[in-house]
Amino acid sequence: MKVLILGGTQFIGRHIVEALLAGGHSVSVLTRGKTPDALPPRVERLRGDRDEGAAGLGALKGRAWDACVDVSGYTPRQVRPSAEALSGIVSRYVFISTGSVYGDAQMRPVSEENPTMTPAAEDVTVIDGDTYGPLKVTCEGIVRGIYREKATVLRPQIVAGPHDPSGRFTYWVQRASLGGAMLAPGDGTDHVQVIDGRDLARFTRKALEEAIGGTFNMAGHRVTWKEFITALGAKDPVWVPKEVLEGVDSSELPLYRPEHGTYAGLMDVENAKARAAGLKLTDLAVTVKDTRDWLAGADCPLALSPGREAELIAKARR
Repeated sequence: MKVLILGGTQFIGRHIVEALLAGGHSVSVLTRGKTPDALPPRVERLRGDRDEGAAGLGALKGRAWDACVDVSGYTPRQVRPSAEALSGIVSRYVFISTGSVYGDAQMRPVSEENPTMTPAAEDVTVIDGDTYGPLKVTCEGIVRGIYREKATVLRPQIVAGPHDPSGRFTYWVQRASLGGAMLAPGDGTDHVQVIDGRDLARFTRKALEEAIGGTFNMAGHRVTWKEFITALGAKDPVWVPKEVLEGVDSSELPLYRPEHGTYAGLMDVENAKARAAGLKLTDLAVTVKDTRDWLAGADCPLALSPGREAELIAKARR
């Protein structure tokens, strides 16, 4: 197939491009071209700015592809013009959405049947913690409205693995590699759940190849924090009770969501529907190893500073 990727040079998009190439497909990517990419030369690079609406899609005129994967659609202003421009041209439109469409879900595990947040108005362009989920809900609706059975909506939960720029999963991999007394949050019974970006990419390819439509949660293995810390290979974990961690910002302890706390649903996402459709999950230990290998030599600042970590460990030991 000839596949157009809207985005495609960073992290999730990069993995999708690589998965499609591995499957023998030809790939074009539409990006602003403002950041360097490491994609192979055989990938066609088109330039455009989706923030300009239809005016930023000139590179698509007169062209045809078999399918489109939208990795960079965050606002209706970006998604509606591309979805409309490609309508009648592509046989499938895969939209990469987010598990954040469920908000702070109280119904768990979080399945595709859970209610989503109230859609944002189509003229909203500001993306922040309050609008991110509602904007994606609106974008999903646009894609479904135009493509109907030819639409595939994927809702990734927390995506991890090589090339991850978020610092969430990579913090824990990097910190475990440094050795020494390492803060482990809670008592080990809370849960963490991530999906390897390469698993998401391979399912995206499968959806295109097999014309799989519908909405799917993209979530990985759900494990306890004790199992997670073990998979990281941490030699000297120090369990710091959640009471000691009260007031610690989630940016300092990425991925940690106490079992009954705010947004704990992010760590309890059902993936049965996707697995029944062919989603294959990489073993967590493999994701950790490959991420560690990718991080080797990288200068990545730690989310939780050594001083702050030592302070919290000392409080836990009193």
